[in-house]
Amino acid sequence: MEKGLVHIYTGDGKGKTTSAIGLGIRAFGRGFKVLLAQFLKGMDTGELHVLKNLGPNFEVYRHKNVKGFFWNMSDEQKAELKKSVREGFQHVKEEIEKDKWDMVILDEIMGTIHNQLIDTREVVELIKNKPDKLELVLTGRNAPKELIELADYVSEISAIKHPWQQGIKARKGIEF
Repeated sequence: MEKGLVHIYTGDGKGKTTSAIGLGIRAFGRGFKVLLAQFLKGMDTGELHVLKNLGPNFEVYRHKNVKGFFWNMSDEQKAELKKSVREGFQHVKEEIEKDKWDMVILDEIMGTIHNQLIDTREVVELIKNKPDKLELVLTGRNAPKELIELADYVSEISAIKHPWQQGIKARKGIEF
């Protein structure tokens, strides 16, 4: 690819990760090498069962120590998570520097910023210094305006109606 662009999937609606992974699958189908780095996600999700079979040209990286939702964590768990997120972000930066990926997806990176685990300036720097051919995809609620301004594509997914509003819990194969 001549010029890689920056995508953001944000908003309070369902489908940000699904959209990013769908884009990754499309790219993989055209011969791209894709790295999916998932932040703030530790539970087993259905897409992982498929993605692990795609081989080394579609790699999934998940950092350790995710023990539930951030707002339910103790201060000690938050400190462990911050350390793990920092290590994960460093790993992603090192992978990008190797210049072997055509697309890198930073899933829930906005959540790491919102919860002050990573500073917005670090992600701005990552975007500004990415290899020219790298397609970079960022997901999560509350995308900072600095990132929106740098991005080439910004899609906001809004929750108009969701089953949880009627008390229906997350369903295997649909939400996870």
